[in-house]
Amino acid sequence: MRVFCSFVVLGIALCAQAIHATVIIPAEFREVVDGSVLIAYGRVIDVHPEWADGRRRIDSIVTVDVMSWFKGGNESTLSCVVPGGEIGRYRQVMIGAPVFKPGDEAFLFLKSQGAGMPYVFGLNQGVFRVSVDQRGVRKVVSPLLLASGREPEVVRRGAVNRQPLALDAFGEQIRTAMAAGRAGAR
Repeated sequence: MRVFCSFVVLGIALCAQAIHATVIIPAEFREVVDGSVLIAYGRVIDVHPEWADGRRRIDSIVTVDVMSWFKGGNESTLSCVVPGGEIGRYRQVMIGAPVFKPGDEAFLFLKSQGAGMPYVFGLNQGVFRVSVDQRGVRKVVSPLLLASGREPEVVRRGAVNRQPLALDAFGEQIRTAMAAGRAGAR
């Protein structure tokens, strides 16, 4: 019986297909800024899904009307690729990948490899969505989780000191992180 079970387990192991998983290691904000070749704030104007990798997956091409460049660009529009999308009756979802629709506003932190289209840094880690504050008056970005020192810090949901940031304050944090990266490179 033991020999039979061993053959069954061996047979299953030999016939099994490779299992793919996505593991996302949280990046500190300065790492996101330093690791991005393009940083822009803009409004999504088009999301176009297309087949990729010989029709084995669906990627979405996101086109953004750029309102402000912070790093690496100067064009009025920007396109990037995001995993997942829907074509006809086929839909592919990648856990952790951002989903965009026309009209969304966000700060995008993008990486690139070779001549390929840029992609979002760390899936959702490279997207900071813009919304209107509770009073409906100004546009804000969810607050960053920035450590103030080298020691781990406790993050509390709903903490009073974590308020949404105005767009200019968030932009200033990007510039500060970029300056710290340049200073550390010297």
